[in-house]
Amino acid sequence: MALAAKLQLRQSQSLVMTPQLMQSIRLLQFTHVELEHFIDEEIERNPLLERAEPQDDAASDQAQKAEAEPQGTADGDWFENETQWSAEAISEKLDTSLENLFPDDPGTSERLGPDLTAQWKSASGNGSGSGSSSEGLDAGDMAAGAITLRDHVSEQVALAFADPAARLIAGELADGLDETGYVRVDLAEIATRLGADAAAVAKVLAVCQTFEPAGLFARDLAECLSLQLAVRDRLDPAMKALVANLELLARRDFQALKRICGVDEEDLLDMLAEIRALDPRPGMAFSGGASDAIVADVEVRAANDGSWTVELNAETLPRVLVDHIYFAQVSPHAKNQAEKDFLAECLQNANWLTRSLDQRAKTILKVASEIVRQQDAFLVHGVRQLKPLNLRTVADAIGMHESTVSRVTANKYMLTPRGVFELRYFFTASIAASGGGDAHSSEAVRDRIKQLIDEEKPVDVLSDDAIVDMLRESGVDIARRTVAKYREGMNIPSSVQRRREKRALASAGR
Repeated sequence: MALAAKLQLRQSQSLVMTPQLMQSIRLLQFTHVELEHFIDEEIERNPLLERAEPQDDAASDQAQKAEAEPQGTADGDWFENETQWSAEAISEKLDTSLENLFPDDPGTSERLGPDLTAQWKSASGNGSGSGSSSEGLDAGDMAAGAITLRDHVSEQVALAFADPAARLIAGELADGLDETGYVRVDLAEIATRLGADAAAVAKVLAVCQTFEPAGLFARDLAECLSLQLAVRDRLDPAMKALVANLELLARRDFQALKRICGVDEEDLLDMLAEIRALDPRPGMAFSGGASDAIVADVEVRAANDGSWTVELNAETLPRVLVDHIYFAQVSPHAKNQAEKDFLAECLQNANWLTRSLDQRAKTILKVASEIVRQQDAFLVHGVRQLKPLNLRTVADAIGMHESTVSRVTANKYMLTPRGVFELRYFFTASIAASGGGDAHSSEAVRDRIKQLIDEEKPVDVLSDDAIVDMLRESGVDIARRTVAKYREGMNIPSSVQRRREKRALASAGR
């Protein structure tokens, strides 16, 4: 067989994803915040992109109204047109002028009244002119920042310790606090690193455990609860025994707890009520910052004809414009081919982004409309009528790929008359019907299980097998292990634990 170099031509087809196509796919699964961040980056990178702010239209309307108003009503020349004013208007105008001249005079507030005084106070920060330094400020900009746990503890450390060495140890302990307020560092390690005595570290820790809120600097849950009970002067021997056996409390083994604590059932219930009133994570009060509110991407309203109106939320739709005028002005002045290529690429990317955003909005609306059509019974009757639904069903109905529907429903929310739900909430597994009828949604079955457990009586607590029988009588063919999985997913204890707790609560109510 001879070996030789040959030149051959082959023709083939392949599917290649361009960078723009990949970016379009990413836009589908972006949340509102991520999309805004992406657009800001594109506007900063592309000089032909700009935002179309809705405030521009409002500003133009205000300008037109200002031009239509008579010029004789300004503060400077209102005396020349006082015939146009009533006596009450002249008096108010004079009081306003005095208020502007003497803003610190308390008498002006009495003359103006609470309404005009509030108006003057709100308008004084928005006035035009060189002397207005607060223009454009928002109340949120002037709000104090959230106090962190470290800041809160540092203030108390500065007041509690005068000795620099003790203050240094306290600072190391404060650095070892987690977000719940527990000390997660080894005291021996701190003593070794600082060259201090272990007894000195323990002494500083004891002082730190007196800080507010009670329970800070605890090393475990039992110590955290003990610190709070000590502040309330409720850490008696019986309560110490209860706190030392929290695992029995978690298992709701009340008989063992009564024997260990040496109390009767009524006293044990009182002790349990005190435990429930404590805060197991005292540091979480400072974990803060304001949480981002959920902004619905789609809004569903009832129409007059009994159907549903599905609309996109205008707040989540970024308005981006392509500045063709600027491109026409700049492109003739390009000095070389590189500048021409740069402008052409910017125009191409800008046009692509606007088309992609429009396509993204249409795709979200199309998917949401199909979900509403499939789950019409849920919107009318509630979760019990939620139908089993999967991505393929929606994809086939709207003529899209299943992966596209998956990206669209990721981290998107729908505002309905029954509340705000994530789009993926409407996609639930199917549970067969016992009588051969329509299948049931797993979410509806969960709600049914929760209702059965909430309605059970202390003398007749339902086991998982009993719940299975009741569900099958109502037409749901479900296995016992599935009931147990759903129950545990809703943090509902077993029938044995529920029976102990319900009997204890029932006996306390007698």
